[in-house]
Amino acid sequence: MTGFFGNRWWVVFASICGLLVGAGAIDIFSFGVFLKAVTEDLGVGRALLSSGLIVTNLLIALGCIPLGWALDRWGVRRVMIPGVVLYALGTACWALMTSNPLVIYLTFFLAGLFACFGSPVPFAAVLSLWFDRQRGLAIGIAVAGVGLGVSIIPQLAAFFIRSYGWRTAYLLLGVTILVLSWVPIAVFVREPNEKDQARQNDVAAPSVALPGVEVSQALLHSWRFWALTVAFVISTVAINGTISHMVPLLTDRGVPLQTAADALSAVGIALLIGRIGSGWCLDRFSGPLVAVCFFVLPIIGIGLVALNAGLQVSIVGAVLCGASTGAEVDIMAFFVSRYFGLKSYGKLYGIMFAAFAFGNGFGPTIAGWSFDRYHSYNAAFAIFEALLVLTCILLAPLGAYPFPKRSAAAPNRAGEPRRMPA
Repeated sequence: MTGFFGNRWWVVFASICGLLVGAGAIDIFSFGVFLKAVTEDLGVGRALLSSGLIVTNLLIALGCIPLGWALDRWGVRRVMIPGVVLYALGTACWALMTSNPLVIYLTFFLAGLFACFGSPVPFAAVLSLWFDRQRGLAIGIAVAGVGLGVSIIPQLAAFFIRSYGWRTAYLLLGVTILVLSWVPIAVFVREPNEKDQARQNDVAAPSVALPGVEVSQALLHSWRFWALTVAFVISTVAINGTISHMVPLLTDRGVPLQTAADALSAVGIALLIGRIGSGWCLDRFSGPLVAVCFFVLPIIGIGLVALNAGLQVSIVGAVLCGASTGAEVDIMAFFVSRYFGLKSYGKLYGIMFAAFAFGNGFGPTIAGWSFDRYHSYNAAFAIFEALLVLTCILLAPLGAYPFPKRSAAAPNRAGEPRRMPA
């Protein structure tokens, strides 16, 4: 079990593969690559098509809640092996879109119905069992798979669209999910057992009750839970609203589609660095301070994009947004484990991520409304800046962790928390 290629690091590898073609890379970041091709072919507005993401993300949100319960009850492996197949089929359903708004919303419904299986929720749940002292780093490396996905999948989607058309491109993305996600999950993903715990004291012992608070206690008596939830929802509205329209925004400014897709790849690299970097920082520094620092970045980034001062400046702004969206999922997963423990981790993270996923659909819709109404994204950018300032205000006073990491010499057992979250 020791060494980088020990069992638990293969779980990290499988998580990277799963999130590379996860809902973030395909539903949000690849959406902008399809946006112009689909709207021009079907003759519909950007606001209409973008609003379909509200349906998809509502379904992801609703799906994450029972997904969290299922993970706590049956484990990640039993849930994810059939779940990823359904997620691939749902993605392929986007190929069925027509100009009829009802059909558009139906395809977004079908795509979102199983997209929760492409979310970070199951991967963060299993990695929190495999890692304690290195939990932030492990989750950060794993969810960096989304960054790789943002770098690779939009480019792949653009190639599919140019070569085969947007409908076939969606079908091929479904096949890609099966190859890159289902196979490594089936081979490597599992929960640690007693033998794993005996060989590595940084692994949760399955025979010992996990420390943490009950769901009802977090929902009814913890201001931190709701501060975190609201902060992550409004931040994703702002950041994803900007990034999801980055390709059409740049092409509107005269940038070729392939160049705009290349710019989105730079965002993916920033996302990857943001996730690994935030995970490393969370293991070493105050979590609220790390979070606020990472959410200041998109405030600067959106301002640079709004300046319309040339391609390079816009790319720098988009990269700053990417670094933050790279950090937000990592920070959320880590905060749930440290502020509320592992006892009800799947349920609480599922609820919080559900709200977060639902917020994903509103940012692109606000951006689409701004463009259709004013032929500019500036109104949306002003809203997004205000939301990010509020995010920093909510995260700053969170305070110390009730469930800190164990010391290296501590036995692997369920300890008493320092204090319960208020």
